[in-house]
Amino acid sequence: MRHEIETIRLKDPVPYTRGLELQKARAKAVEAGDAGNALFLLEHEPVLTMGRNFQASNLLMSPEALAARGIALERVDRGGDVTYHGPGQLVAYPVLDLKQWMQSIRWYLRSLEQVLINQLEGYGLSAGREEGLTGVWVDGAKVAAIGVGIHNWVTYHGMALNVDPIMEHFGLIVPCGIGDKPVTTLRQLLGAAPSMEQVMADFDAAFRNYFVDWEGNSRASSQV
Repeated sequence: MRHEIETIRLKDPVPYTRGLELQKARAKAVEAGDAGNALFLLEHEPVLTMGRNFQASNLLMSPEALAARGIALERVDRGGDVTYHGPGQLVAYPVLDLKQWMQSIRWYLRSLEQVLINQLEGYGLSAGREEGLTGVWVDGAKVAAIGVGIHNWVTYHGMALNVDPIMEHFGLIVPCGIGDKPVTTLRQLLGAAPSMEQVMADFDAAFRNYFVDWEGNSRASSQV
């Protein structure tokens, strides 16, 4: 079975609230049967997002000081702790009706990780998972964060791949509440980062290769 997915690319960094508005509107339409599956690809203006498992000790600067630096602070209804989004980071928000794939949060999380692992393999990087943690890692450093929301088996939120972001901004938090593991970027791993346009195209291709032709008994499902 071939699954239809519309890719929607936003060219300029957008406020976090605008990205959330777009994906929630699409998710509502998918639930109602008024729209099909979608994949939003974008960059955000600088923002710290606090998930359902947020611990205040993982925010290392006051909201007032963050605002003075031009960094927004938002509570969000996804899993996970506090994360940073900003220019130089690919953010992907899949809005998928998982009833067309598999009604399993674990399967979906592992599938997003696998898409990223496959993409990074194309850059010559040996990426993988860390036991007991979500996201994608290279040599013990986190290159991509994942945090999802699901309502009536329709997904929203998603993942963020560090291409060439402002690394000082990660120092404002304990990323994802994990204090003993570093964050890395494609620029650090490769010496020079691919363009955001290229990274978006590569993610889109890896995502489609995994999800569009996915079948329950496919080889892809056995990878997670």
